[in-house]
Amino acid sequence: MTERLLQKYYPTLRDYTLVLFGSLIQAIGLMVFLVPANLASGGVSGIAQLVNFYTDWPIGLMVFVGNLPLFGLGWRFLGGRSFALRTAFAIATFSFFADALLWLPFFPKDGLTDDLVLNSLYGAVVSGIGYALVYRGRGTSGGSDILARILNHYRGIPMTQSYLLTDTAVILGAGFVFGWKEALYAVITLYVSGLVVDTVMEGGGTVRTALIVTSEPQAVTEQIMRDLNRGLTVIPGTGAYTGISRPILYCVVTRSEVQMLKSIVQEADPRAFMVVGAAHEALGEGFAPFKKG
Repeated sequence: MTERLLQKYYPTLRDYTLVLFGSLIQAIGLMVFLVPANLASGGVSGIAQLVNFYTDWPIGLMVFVGNLPLFGLGWRFLGGRSFALRTAFAIATFSFFADALLWLPFFPKDGLTDDLVLNSLYGAVVSGIGYALVYRGRGTSGGSDILARILNHYRGIPMTQSYLLTDTAVILGAGFVFGWKEALYAVITLYVSGLVVDTVMEGGGTVRTALIVTSEPQAVTEQIMRDLNRGLTVIPGTGAYTGISRPILYCVVTRSEVQMLKSIVQEADPRAFMVVGAAHEALGEGFAPFKKG
């Protein structure tokens, strides 16, 4: 009975734990690196920074209040309860941590360094890890996340462009409030943060895919299976210009195996045609296992 309950609720517990730690890490990145250096983050957090510069209102509280109308839009347009619970938890915990960190007696309220480069890069890395953990917990961070999803869902605007639209206005405001030097560094922070999110979400397991068009499929297949211990898929193909039927071999290898794969194909069929591409993840036999939940 206990084991069944654990299996049933473990995915949900895991998701909320990821969101909790992700929100904490986001708050640390914001309050340790970005706020002391006047580097505006995107979305509601960035707006809260701008207002805080003039009023000293708590940033976390402003983030929470500013997300309320956006949360209502998300509930209305993006799936109701399934959308709401994790997003509400992410917004509430991030808002709490952003203000609660300042209560700690050892917290560096003035930041760790005055160097804009270090603050922008470390702020991006730490915040990006936090965002990625929230996303891995199947939550969102509210703010520009919600607006971007609404623009994407109802206006067909790609997510990257949606984030660009919602965050550019905040960065422009930061230029007028904090100065254009800080605003330019804030752009770098947003860009690097996005790269960190992608890296954490997709992991370091980037693999390579290869499509091989060859007149010697048997020789190429046997040598790849023998020397690389990789399986292949044979896809029937026909040349559009020549009309000649020729099999296409599809193979997935690690980055370190690409050069050996090229050598094998060149040795078995110097006239072969080969395309090598990148894939973010490979799951199954010979690669990472599938995970439940």
